[in-house]
Amino acid sequence: MSESSPASAPVSRRTVVVAAGALGAGVVVTGCSVAETGTGGGAAGAAPAGAVLGPASEVPVGGGRIYDEQGVVVTQPTEGEFAAFSTVCPHQGCTVNRVADAAIVCPCHGSTFALDGAVTQGPATTGLETRAVTVTDGRLTLA
Repeated sequence: MSESSPASAPVSRRTVVVAAGALGAGVVVTGCSVAETGTGGGAAGAAPAGAVLGPASEVPVGGGRIYDEQGVVVTQPTEGEFAAFSTVCPHQGCTVNRVADAAIVCPCHGSTFALDGAVTQGPATTGLETRAVTVTDGRLTLA
């Protein structure tokens, strides 16, 4: 018993060019989405309330610390006053990756945020999403 396959019509040059263009566009879009969300090494999701971040002493006065695994940045603008924010930049979803010179910095497009999460330099137009944090027995915990 032999099987035969139907004769296939020749593929036009236009079909090949259109298919290649579509494939290329898909690769570009996928590459951009990975680069935008993956920069900075942050966690895919934010930690739930009750997650212990670590000792409050790890957050310098007038600065902050990024907790990558929990997707949170904690700042201490003045001694004993702590604030917490999502590490996701509101501009295009990149992950802020450092706190330097009293600014939270997004590496993708240069947005910076004050220690209270407010935008100090764009292109971001809104501040970082606030997270509640408490200090109990010298340890930071998401509320």
